[in-house]
Amino acid sequence: MKILALIGSPRKRGNTDILVNEICRGLKTKRHAVEAIHLYDYEILPCLDCRHCKRSEADYTCPLMDGMQVIYPKLEDSELIIFGTPVYWYGPTAKMKLLIDRLRPFIASRRLKGKIGIVVVPSEEGPDCCGALMEMFRRSFDYLGMKMVGSILARAYERGEIEKNPEEIRRAYELGLSCRIRED
Repeated sequence: MKILALIGSPRKRGNTDILVNEICRGLKTKRHAVEAIHLYDYEILPCLDCRHCKRSEADYTCPLMDGMQVIYPKLEDSELIIFGTPVYWYGPTAKMKLLIDRLRPFIASRRLKGKIGIVVVPSEEGPDCCGALMEMFRRSFDYLGMKMVGSILARAYERGEIEKNPEEIRRAYELGLSCRIRED
């Protein structure tokens, strides 16, 4: 089983990273192959609305040559995709939003249909401020034919602050343990 964790925080080893890593640690106990990538390590250009990706003769591919050409096959090869982002102005970080915008080829191709997703969101205000962000993910998953199987919405702001909350760390680990995905 392949699992892809997309970390949309500019802070490595920050709260998003810590929570995503705990989910991955739980998944690894089931011997699943887990790959985590930091989106800020990749150039991701904005969608240009050229609509090339909507054409079957173009094999539903995006013509922009950037880091998404590395990420697209990883998305297709994964059965579970973890989306981790802190809250920025009640939405995802810019890199996560760029990635979501660039998922457009999968609308026409349906290559993400049936995959499952988890959303991880630490924020200064806690779960109460995550409504709009979670609605964006729910609608995006529906549009892509994906199923959301869990989320971690935690209160944490300063780098590593989440480590002072062992309950949230445990919940993230247990979410990874509890994921019902096909066993290889």
